Amino acid sequence: MNEYLFSKELPSVSQVANRKHDPFRILVSTVISLRTKDEVTLKASERLFKRADSPDELKKLDEDEIGRLIYPAGFYRTKAKNLKKIAEILTEKYGSKVPESMEELLKLPGVGRKTANLVRNLGFGLDGICVDTHVHRVSNRIGWVKTKTPLETETELMRILPRKYWIMINETLVRFGQNVCTPVSPRCSICPVTRHCRRVGISRTR
Repeated sequence: MNEYLFSKELPSVSQVANRKHDPFRILVSTVISLRTKDEVTLKASERLFKRADSPDELKKLDEDEIGRLIYPAGFYRTKAKNLKKIAEILTEKYGSKVPESMEELLKLPGVGRKTANLVRNLGFGLDGICVDTHVHRVSNRIGWVKTKTPLETETELMRILPRKYWIMINETLVRFGQNVCTPVSPRCSICPVTRHCRRVGISRTR
């Protein structure tokens, strides 16, 4: 699967991480990425980082300016409010550093397990499985797991996958879910793992 997807662009947050290995940038771009296309996320993140590349700098911007910089990201006003608050919390409570622990990351506004796991994976190199809609859908469709929620999928994947695959599984399945195993009419005719797929819930393919 990785060989097939090698030529595909990395998810936006992975591109941000590759350009500058900074937990703060990864945190911010992941918050922006929620319900937003990769190309929009990448451009919005770049605009924001040109104005504010640290918690201290972001804290100085007002919500309206943050919103203008990250527009047209989905729910940009809510994200602007959360990013402003995150910057304030990081400067006041964590010495302008992003915390490593899942518990502390989940205390930040707008941060759920997906965001926290991505920050831990890409920002700190810590093991964990980040489960978004693509990972959840593909894992169930192939038949690796039989779960109803991303949290259940995360737990099951951690149980069945060797630890060495935990970090890479998100990046791999996100690209696979965007380009091949799409939500509607997946492209089974070109799928490199079609012989091993149970096609759970699939009624129409391409």
